[in-house]
Amino acid sequence: MEKKMRDLEDELFPSTPGKVKIERAHAMNRQFHRCFASTSTMFLWALFLIALTASYLSFQSFVDTSSKYFTASWGGLHWERQVRASALPRRSNGISVLVTGAAGFVGSHVSIALHKRGDGVLGLDNFNSYYDPSLKKARKTLLASHGIFVVEGDVNDARLLAKLFDIVPFSHVMHLAAQAGVRYAIENPNSYVHSNIAGLVTLLEACKAADPQPAIVWASSSSVYGLNEKVPFSESDTTDRPASLYAATKKAGEEITHTYNHIYGLSITGLRFFTVYGPWGRPDMAYFSFTRNILQGKPITIYRGKDRVDLARDFTFIDDIVKGCIASLDTAEKSTGSGGKKRGQAQYRIYNLGNTSPVTVPTLVSLLERHLKMKAKKNMVEMPGNGDVPFTHANISLARRELGYKPSTNLEAGLKKFVKWYLSYYGYGRSNAGKNL
Repeated sequence: MEKKMRDLEDELFPSTPGKVKIERAHAMNRQFHRCFASTSTMFLWALFLIALTASYLSFQSFVDTSSKYFTASWGGLHWERQVRASALPRRSNGISVLVTGAAGFVGSHVSIALHKRGDGVLGLDNFNSYYDPSLKKARKTLLASHGIFVVEGDVNDARLLAKLFDIVPFSHVMHLAAQAGVRYAIENPNSYVHSNIAGLVTLLEACKAADPQPAIVWASSSSVYGLNEKVPFSESDTTDRPASLYAATKKAGEEITHTYNHIYGLSITGLRFFTVYGPWGRPDMAYFSFTRNILQGKPITIYRGKDRVDLARDFTFIDDIVKGCIASLDTAEKSTGSGGKKRGQAQYRIYNLGNTSPVTVPTLVSLLERHLKMKAKKNMVEMPGNGDVPFTHANISLARRELGYKPSTNLEAGLKKFVKWYLSYYGYGRSNAGKNL
């Protein structure tokens, strides 16, 4: 009994209590080391995962960048040879012109006219989807048949522009790339700021930095006259009441170009186009959509102004516009800047390019009916507040005096040529070639 009591006492109170403390301490240390080892392992695994993720992202970025590089629509020795060959003049004293918006309506016509007389022409176009890109692609094919190379790229791409100016010492730039249309600004206002303002500044920066600096001719618009009521519109008129965002961006473009002319010595000519029409035109224009709907038996919407007044436009045939563009290039003086610094006063001009004979929209429709030999189904609607103006009328006395500009195609003759092209291109006639301007 006494022995049992001692054994129990030894179990409850051992004679070497320090041993128990040491064993407990060892046990605690082992647990701590296990915990620490586990935490260290977790930490190392975390670092490993972070490093792995970073490596993956870096590799992915490299792949994306490489992919963009290798799939880019420009670059490489063959591409550079095409650029040089297209931009090389083929006549003595020929000019070398970068045409932006070259696959567009006016751009394609100007490019071919320049090439036909032996000038070097390089096109630039982003082939956006504002209207059917297939028409732009068809224009590109037409340009290629004339030996004109069109680079697919955006005028906002400063790196691309720098590359082009590095390859070719352009003597002139014909800047026709822009977001067109009045009503579309209600749906997508940012596209106008992106193209007509940011794109213009990017191009001017490239021209400023180029050596030599090119002379610049660019497309403004009759829309800058906005709500002006005095007719005909003259270049000396105030243009501070735009009726649409499109008009506002073109007015901003005139102010921006004046600034670059003043600060950097860039030679700049702005052309205010008045309702350009003709073969290979823009599908968003009234005469084009009227033709399509009449042929398809669909109704057309004809807008009227206040008090049922018919809208009128100074319709200008594409061939006349081309003559004005080329005359502007031929009379443009050299820029006076070098290395981005102005060396002297530089030429700055603005001209109206119109026909001087406004025609009402109902008269336009009547002419189309005659050429198409079909009657239109008409819906007469009051003009909504979407940026349109009731009339345009150009005073071209300045362009006539300084450029020798003299429009020679009236609306009836011009529409006849357009309808002939339209029927051929869209397969209404015996041929669907649409090959010649």
